[in-house]
Amino acid sequence: MTPVHFSFSTAFILGLMGLAFHRTHLLSALLCLEGMMLSLFVALSLWTLQTEATNFSAAPMLLLAFSACEASTGLALLVATARTHGTDRLQSLNLLQC
Repeated sequence: MTPVHFSFSTAFILGLMGLAFHRTHLLSALLCLEGMMLSLFVALSLWTLQTEATNFSAAPMLLLAFSACEASTGLALLVATARTHGTDRLQSLNLLQC
């Protein structure tokens, strides 16, 4: 494994571990998801450049567009949660409530 692959794999795993173990606030969970998506974007971009695959040249931009949609949806949920519950703590959220 090259050092570049190791660094992006480590960045993805750190984001995943942060999402799994540091689940106190919704904002920290969203930041962990964004870190994971950023490492996937860079890894996919480097993979398409390294293999010179023209078939997958639009895949990193598509992933970046989905990442932007995910970020905007997450921030909208954060604002809605902060307005209704008064906090962004994940402990106060309940899926059975309206």
